Amino acid sequence: MAEHPVPELLTVGRVSVDLYPHQEGPMRDVRTLAKSIGGTATNVAVAAARLGHRTALVTKVGDDSFGDDIRSALSGRFGVDARWVSTHPTLPTPLAFAELDPRPEPKIIFYREPSAPDAELAPEDLADAPVEDVDIFWIPASRFAFPVSADTVSGALERRSRRAHTVLDLDWRPHFWASEAEAAERIRPMLAHVTIAIGNRDECRVAVGTEDPDTAADRLLDLGLDAAVVKLGGDGVMVATASGERTTVAPFPVEVVCGLGAGDAFGGAFCHGLLSGVGVAEAVRLGNAAGAIVASRLMCADDMPTRDEIDEFLVGRGEPGLSTSGADS
Repeated sequence: MAEHPVPELLTVGRVSVDLYPHQEGPMRDVRTLAKSIGGTATNVAVAAARLGHRTALVTKVGDDSFGDDIRSALSGRFGVDARWVSTHPTLPTPLAFAELDPRPEPKIIFYREPSAPDAELAPEDLADAPVEDVDIFWIPASRFAFPVSADTVSGALERRSRRAHTVLDLDWRPHFWASEAEAAERIRPMLAHVTIAIGNRDECRVAVGTEDPDTAADRLLDLGLDAAVVKLGGDGVMVATASGERTTVAPFPVEVVCGLGAGDAFGGAFCHGLLSGVGVAEAVRLGNAAGAIVASRLMCADDMPTRDEIDEFLVGRGEPGLSTSGADS
């Protein structure tokens, strides 16, 4: 245990080798790409690790060179505990290509055929993971698009017993679902097992049947959640808590280089805030800053900000820095 302390944050979900074009426009015009790793759960774990936290990822890769690349990157330059990155004997490690057409809203071209290893996460892959003990357990809702993974993650949530903080990133990815109705049917029951839900208007519609932020927050809180975090795009992020707090946290406008990864950077910095003991609204403010920084950069995992970068960003905009907010602990 001294060698491997319990992580503060455990995420479960997708992983892929990500390729980012250096040229804007359709893929036919692209000549050079930069390689990284990605996937929602992967990026959140990397983002929180970059901010100084013990993080671990539960996922699955193929028995191939790309799988080896992912393991090496996680435990090496990203500092993420890769003990629960297992290997599928036959399915290849996924690839994901970003198409900057346009930059603010890139398209993702997934190669996950005939299936992806992370879709086949089995109970034994989480058997010795410290699901019950971590401070934050983070699940993207896209986990429930894959039957094997859905059953496994549902079992992990039962083990967790709705301990704070159990976070469901509503993570609506139409590519992974046969229909929105199917997604709603599978995602909504999972809300009874979490303490915080995070999503944009579309994701709230899938999860609780409405795009209206206040109504969505009410429905989430009525299900027993401690907090609902509703992303409003250029209007900021609304925070509603079971204790009665309801506020909108302003965004930080930036010139967008690539729209991918900003939400995951938000997630990692939000976790940093929770782990530092600040309130949910302050954790969202830190998330907004981290998301803005990554939106102004090309890649996701490799471009997640450090504490110093977030602090400099906030102070440069006349905002309280990390140490002032109490989140630099």
